[in-house]
Amino acid sequence: MIIQWIGQSCFKIQTKNNGQEVTIVTDPFDDKTGLKMPKIQADIVTISHDHHDHTNIDAIKGDPFIISTPGEYETKEILFYGIPSHHDDKKGMESGNNTIYKLVSEEIHIAHLGDIGHILTDEQIERIGNVDVLMIPVGGHYTIDYKKAIEIISQLEPRIVIPMHYKVDGQTTDIATADEFIKNCGLPLEKTDKLKILKKDLPPDTTKLVILSPNA
Repeated sequence: MIIQWIGQSCFKIQTKNNGQEVTIVTDPFDDKTGLKMPKIQADIVTISHDHHDHTNIDAIKGDPFIISTPGEYETKEILFYGIPSHHDDKKGMESGNNTIYKLVSEEIHIAHLGDIGHILTDEQIERIGNVDVLMIPVGGHYTIDYKKAIEIISQLEPRIVIPMHYKVDGQTTDIATADEFIKNCGLPLEKTDKLKILKKDLPPDTTKLVILSPNA
């Protein structure tokens, strides 16, 4: 499996499931972010919520299967679980709802939290279950900040943490950088352009922080 961060909450995940190569894209953003969303060929697209910086389907080439609501899905022999959550800590009264996506491919369990605005409930933790790779917002303002991100990491105990939805060069969105999160999370750090992983390579008893360079 190869994971690339495009920017904001958008990832490109290339996986092979039962000999079939599949490309998944999460939350494609638009140019209003100050970043340029590349045209990507994809088989599956997940949308966590209906905001302009997460719904740019026009940037996706091909005829992808689109998942945009909570529920259970199976496509290309990959399982997806959409778990309801909120974009704020007031049960969605301020910013609306958000969908957490859990997907399983190559026996690797990935959780993408979208623009979650609160720590997880016991029910959400149970529904998410085991997490090998956690994609979590850390930039605050529109989502959880770095402090709540650290709390969620302790709730889920993933093997790998990939932060997202934080400010990078060129971005105009009013969010923080990842600096405070990196400084305070206390996790061993790896920086790379893309993450190549197999199930057997996952850290067995520890959590590792992976900072991906944006590919927008």
